[in-house]
Amino acid sequence: MDEEGKIGKEGAVLEGVASIALLPCGSISGHFIQLPHSVCYGLHGTELACERECSRGEDYRLIKLTITDYSSKEERDVVVECRGHDAARFCNVDHAHGWEKDVVGMVEQEHGKCKILVSFECETLKAEKEAEEHIMKFMPKLAGMDAVVNVGQMRIEGLEFEVGGGNERVHESV
Repeated sequence: MDEEGKIGKEGAVLEGVASIALLPCGSISGHFIQLPHSVCYGLHGTELACERECSRGEDYRLIKLTITDYSSKEERDVVVECRGHDAARFCNVDHAHGWEKDVVGMVEQEHGKCKILVSFECETLKAEKEAEEHIMKFMPKLAGMDAVVNVGQMRIEGLEFEVGGGNERVHESV
């Protein structure tokens, strides 16, 4: 298929650039710009409190990532692994063994029949003055929070939103 209609094994494939602020409290906030259409989605994440398996590094944590479609105001949640201290990498959780049942349930939860797959890798890390300038320009509500900013390629597969509040589902990349 052409660039406008990519379909992966889990559904529609959105690719683009994400700008993500990592806040000192462990939360994240930012934007995902789907290319080439320049469609903007909101990203917000909160760290999930859970025991880390001993096989995981100290930079490992689970994030409940909420993806917001600004045009319909709908949201979809997905649990991702976050690795790396300031230069973050996100991917889906493959195994949730050893965590509490509510965390395991959230990891295994799916929206509809399609599972949402997310991958992100920081290509540019901005800190201190450079991060604050970026935040003032693109995320002014986060100014003064001492965040670092990660910019990099993001891929989201299987993201679907309702049309007009009905039961019909569409792929946002259409």
